[in-house]
Amino acid sequence: MMRRAVVAALLASASLSGCVSTSDSLMADARAAASQPVASLRGNDALGGTTDGARPEATMATDPLDQPAPDSMRWLYGSGEAAGASIQAYRMLADYAIGAAAAKPARSVEMGLPDAAGGTGTVDCRKPDGSTKQPAVVFDVDETVILNSGFEYWTALGHPYDSKSWDEWAANGAPFVAPVPGAVTGLRRLREAGIAVVYNTNRDARYAKGTAAAIAAAGLGPATHFDTLFLKGDDAMGGRKDGRRATIAARYCVVALAGDNLGDFADVFNDSGLAPQARRELAARGRYAQLWGNGWFALPNPVYGESIKGNVGDVFPPDARWQPGIAGDAPNP
Repeated sequence: MMRRAVVAALLASASLSGCVSTSDSLMADARAAASQPVASLRGNDALGGTTDGARPEATMATDPLDQPAPDSMRWLYGSGEAAGASIQAYRMLADYAIGAAAAKPARSVEMGLPDAAGGTGTVDCRKPDGSTKQPAVVFDVDETVILNSGFEYWTALGHPYDSKSWDEWAANGAPFVAPVPGAVTGLRRLREAGIAVVYNTNRDARYAKGTAAAIAAAGLGPATHFDTLFLKGDDAMGGRKDGRRATIAARYCVVALAGDNLGDFADVFNDSGLAPQARRELAARGRYAQLWGNGWFALPNPVYGESIKGNVGDVFPPDARWQPGIAGDAPNP
């Protein structure tokens, strides 16, 4: 409780310096679209002071903590619905993975792999010597196993996302993270069943130590770079994860994947040429539709990422554009 009580004071006074480049190319443009500032903290107004000779009472700012948070943050970080959805996902994931590992599969779950036909494929669960690889579940990190509560508090105050503050967060933010609801129990169940917990994140490899510290601070156990923790910069593919998935699958029998972005399952979903509805259709139909809850497990994240791209015309196709005064066919009784 004491830690949460001091978060506001510590972060509001922090001087965000050091670090130079972004850890995840998806965050900047997505947050700009999703998170509207809730309070202006510019100049003396933030402290109830004056500008241009105005009287103090005329420029007194409302306490920023009393301002409404962005709707997406209210839902993900503050709602029981988000907690319930995450707990549900983790319970289903653990049940599935434990059963899948016990069946000793010959091949991994389908996943994005470099040069795989159609963008996805499977990997042999045997080592070259014929022995069986340890089963594993591969997780994204941010908003999949940990909630970046401290960083999102900072942006909710009206500070726009920037790479400098994110890099400082990635290096030193561990005391201000929280576990995704359900993650602590879900990961414990996996490890008790002999299943490795492996992380594949687009946090930058420069911040491997800070990332491992954040995972541990959330009560999710250890993470070791190049063993159970893989980061952007570990190969030449940048923010695309297929190469890292191949590296992981060469060592482990991957029985399930979990993430908050379709790119956590296969890079094919984040092709820049895909319009939002086309991306949705790709995920929701055909062979990929069969994988949700059956090896692939999605965690909710309406705050940032590829999932929140698109203007009104992108999101609502022509057959959805109703307005008052336009008659439609009456529904069948």
